[in-house]
Amino acid sequence: MTYPRTESGKREILFNAFDMNCVVHQSPGLWRHPEDRAREYNTIGYWTEVAQILERGLFDGLFIADVLGPYDVFGSNPEAALRSGAQIPLQDPFLLVSAMAAVTKNLGFGITAGTAYEHPYPFSRRLGTLDHLTGGRVGWNVVTGYLPSAAQNMGQDDQMEHDRRYDHADEYLDVVYKLLEGSWEDDAVLADKASGVFTDPTKVHRIEHHGEFFKTPGIGVVEPSPQRTPVIYQAGASSRGRAFAGKHAEAVFINPPTKELAKASVAKIRASVAEAGRDPYSVRIFAMQTIVTGEDNAAAQAKYEDLTRYIDAEGGLVLMSGWMGIDLSQFDLDQPIGDVKSNAIQSTVETFQKASGREDEVWTVRQLAEWVGVGGFGPVIIGDGPTAAQQLIEWQEETDVDGFNLAYHITPGTFEDVVEHVVPELQRLGRYKTEYAPGTLRNKLFGAGDHLPAEHHGAQFQLRRKG
Repeated sequence: MTYPRTESGKREILFNAFDMNCVVHQSPGLWRHPEDRAREYNTIGYWTEVAQILERGLFDGLFIADVLGPYDVFGSNPEAALRSGAQIPLQDPFLLVSAMAAVTKNLGFGITAGTAYEHPYPFSRRLGTLDHLTGGRVGWNVVTGYLPSAAQNMGQDDQMEHDRRYDHADEYLDVVYKLLEGSWEDDAVLADKASGVFTDPTKVHRIEHHGEFFKTPGIGVVEPSPQRTPVIYQAGASSRGRAFAGKHAEAVFINPPTKELAKASVAKIRASVAEAGRDPYSVRIFAMQTIVTGEDNAAAQAKYEDLTRYIDAEGGLVLMSGWMGIDLSQFDLDQPIGDVKSNAIQSTVETFQKASGREDEVWTVRQLAEWVGVGGFGPVIIGDGPTAAQQLIEWQEETDVDGFNLAYHITPGTFEDVVEHVVPELQRLGRYKTEYAPGTLRNKLFGAGDHLPAEHHGAQFQLRRKG
């Protein structure tokens, strides 16, 4: 397997939109911008419009992030998160998908769901249901969780230890594979009106799973869906997370703010995939990116400067505190970072300085917050269509990523701008599709059919297919 190519024979750039079922995802404060419609996140019309914009731009998918619990590391409470709207209020991502699928034909949906707090038996039913209702356009972004507040609200003192969470997730996925791949044979459903037999019971099998974390002996309840197992996404950056990705992932999301860090991360992920006995290019890797674009470079720069007027510094620190696990409320906003005794903060700021080209500046805590105010932790491209397209191409060629998870600054305007200015330029350069490939999300991404490939860990649980 290799990376996808366009009709011109050049390497194709893939696009996911990066969103969340909330008001503030990655850019705190920008919900106040007069053109932003994030406040409509709790309406069906907002999401169906976003889906149609993305499909018009031939996006591969809409990647919907999620957490279960508020960001309460900052100040040791959720008050600042609530004030700023930083990923709270927050709604279930699964319930969006059916409506969006009804108004699109090709757009994929990568839905984030954790393995810590829901049993895999009912969860596998939800996955199979959505795979049916979307015609096989669903992916599952597997997360183990990182917010202590989620564990506490589910009756636990804290999350499991980091590597132990992945042990638990490994078994969780095995149960899901067994239910979706190994319970119903392809031709189990007869729907024979003459005999009155809907399903042949001899072709539906108990999975008899008895593991360390789960006991699931019976049959699955969903008949085989177009993909059976949806495309598996994953975003863990630790060594244990990369091992998990090598075993399970078909698409991986990374968010390094520099090309050097991205290149190193991609190389490690592909090595982990190879170590698991799989083709290193059997995984599509998406890097986070935010694009501020317009009719020309001057218009794009003016748009960026306008966006910065709405940045919520406290909201930025709320997100950074949650991501880093450090309470940034203990520092004065105008305190130089050099005075902050934290290796994690120092290394983060050094990375941002390099990404911004301002390595010689003395940064303050406020500047750290403002840096994440447009686009969150990831890099930001500012420029017209040709400028943005060229920078994306350089990112791909220098880092070996397959594509980008595009975060918004305002919504849906960010995505509309990319569709209007960047997509046509990438197409002109032969680096972006001009039409969708047929079939399921898995076939669109890999061109190798609808089901898990034989080398994937989950394939061992497959019943023999017809023919």
